[in-house]
Amino acid sequence: MTHAGQTQNPLQRFLGATELDTRLLGMVGALIIIWVGFNIFSGGLFLTPRNLWNLSVQTASVAVMVTGMVLVIVTRNIDLSVGSILGLVAMMMGVMQTDILPVQLGLGLGHPLIWVLSLAAGLAIGVGIGALQGTIIAYLRVPAFIVTLGGYLVWRGAAWWVTAGRTVAPLDPTFQLMGGGPSGAIGALWSWVVAVIACAAIVIGLWWGRRQRRRFNFPLRPLWAEAALAVIGCGITIAAVSVANSYPWPSRIAANYAEARGIPVPESGLFIAHGVAIPVLIALGVGVVMTFIATRTRFGRYVFAMGGNPEAAELAGINTRWVTVKIFMLMGGLCAIAAAISSARLNAATNALGTLDELYVIAAAVIGGTSLAGGVGSIAGALLGALVMQSLQSGMVLMGIDSPLQSIVVGIVLVFAVWLDTLYRRNKQ
Repeated sequence: MTHAGQTQNPLQRFLGATELDTRLLGMVGALIIIWVGFNIFSGGLFLTPRNLWNLSVQTASVAVMVTGMVLVIVTRNIDLSVGSILGLVAMMMGVMQTDILPVQLGLGLGHPLIWVLSLAAGLAIGVGIGALQGTIIAYLRVPAFIVTLGGYLVWRGAAWWVTAGRTVAPLDPTFQLMGGGPSGAIGALWSWVVAVIACAAIVIGLWWGRRQRRRFNFPLRPLWAEAALAVIGCGITIAAVSVANSYPWPSRIAANYAEARGIPVPESGLFIAHGVAIPVLIALGVGVVMTFIATRTRFGRYVFAMGGNPEAAELAGINTRWVTVKIFMLMGGLCAIAAAISSARLNAATNALGTLDELYVIAAAVIGGTSLAGGVGSIAGALLGALVMQSLQSGMVLMGIDSPLQSIVVGIVLVFAVWLDTLYRRNKQ
């Protein structure tokens, strides 16, 4: 008699042993196709260290927000106001840095506390807005679609009202580091340090997971599968850092840096690597923390229980209203972090900041496997979805495609992703 495992092909055995999510692998495959396709049609401009580095920075703000949107959608809610919250919080942080703290409170421009206090105020405003919207949704029973649609209009108008439409710039130099650029990256040495720490974390995580499986008598993955996962994870990390370290500072900035420090500049020019950008580190850190919250905490289990069956969750004793408020508070805080990244990258707070971000965030979450029916979602998939969305946008810009056509493509991709999600779940039933 032949065992079922012996009839599987090598790929099926590999996927079964490593327990890799086939949907996630499909997204990786789609991302590779998108990258290779745009690289061909752009004449080799897409897969360059410069473009990939810029792509990672451009993805950061949407990636931060999409981690919260996953929890919102998992509970069968929606948040259409995230882009407007980002715009309002960015404007408030800009005013804090240029007027309130240095002038009205007398700290003076360049004071080391300006960026800290501005960021803290932005987080407080974001969490407060989230608490207000969450309370209306949870306790007044107004549908999330209506509440956040109202928020979309209210907070966008409030952002304009703060400065009567005026752009606020420049921002605090230390605050600007959160936006990337030559100074907003950690350099080659520290990037490799981060890579070593990340690889160590991957290996330790796999070891700890295996230990926990043995402790609770769960089936263990083969050792070769654990080793393969470690090699894949560390390989991706090292490759990403290598690309970041291959992108040098602009020659003029490097020359000025060398001149200010008395460093001789060779004839071929001075090569100073950007390394990993600070906003990318922030997005990855948020992704790790949100993954832990979603999969390893009581709050995360409550969120998925509510999404799977709200009535059963209430009967089980879960305070679903308070959990809903906390989800929207968390979403507001993440919008504030994204506002800091976006405004720091632009070195200005403008009224257009965050426009249409809500659509990109929702699309990234859905493309990443979060079901609009609730109960199903993945932080890692959503982060990958954000990268897919930004890759499409960046590739179309490189190819010189007009903005209206870019919107058409994004809309088609979103509908296609939801259709695939519907087919995927129908086949699993």
